[in-house]
Amino acid sequence: MKPAIASRGEWLDARKALLAKERALTHELDSLRAERRKLPWVRLDKAYVFDGPNGSRSLDDLFEDRSQLAIYHFMLTPGSDHICEGCSFIADHIDAARQHFEHADLSFAAVSRVPVERIEAVKARMGWAFPWLSSARNDFNFDFSVSFTPEDREAGRAIYNYGTVIRNSPDMFGTSIFAKDEAGEIYHTYSTYHRGNELQIGAFNWLDLTPKGRNETGTMSWVRLHDEY
Repeated sequence: MKPAIASRGEWLDARKALLAKERALTHELDSLRAERRKLPWVRLDKAYVFDGPNGSRSLDDLFEDRSQLAIYHFMLTPGSDHICEGCSFIADHIDAARQHFEHADLSFAAVSRVPVERIEAVKARMGWAFPWLSSARNDFNFDFSVSFTPEDREAGRAIYNYGTVIRNSPDMFGTSIFAKDEAGEIYHTYSTYHRGNELQIGAFNWLDLTPKGRNETGTMSWVRLHDEY
């Protein structure tokens, strides 16, 4: 659609009107974030152990010396060569961000259901440095609703994003947050799935400032692995 052309004064009036809406939305988001921080916690009753390139690591180990942990559920399916473009898009933002949030008491790791060798191959190809562990030998992905058994998918019990029934995909994606108290107990505090993960995509925030916006012909239609552009 051809844009309207205005004088500088007309543009300024329109910009100020939009600014009022932006400020209102910012305040609403502040309130939403505060409400998110007040969600109740759920104490974990399983001791998850993951496989990494240097051996086994528990969920507790992934906290390192911090009290908060973000896990990105990277969608890689056992037996498939496919690398999720959306997950990779998010992953491209992680290393730059974590050099900052790690100094604000937040550790990070990615987790996938494939063997360590597959993870290491993808990580080397894409040039990522963040910790990335395999949950191939535990129930972590299933317990946090990003992997689904064939039986559950067939029976309509594979529930994703708090309500979507998954029929075809054995693996999906998401972000889960955990906290550790002074006694060392670990709690699940938050998970988000599907478009909730757009919070981690800084490139979209830049594009959203422009006239073309995200410039899509369908959701993330132009997104590729960064070595395929």
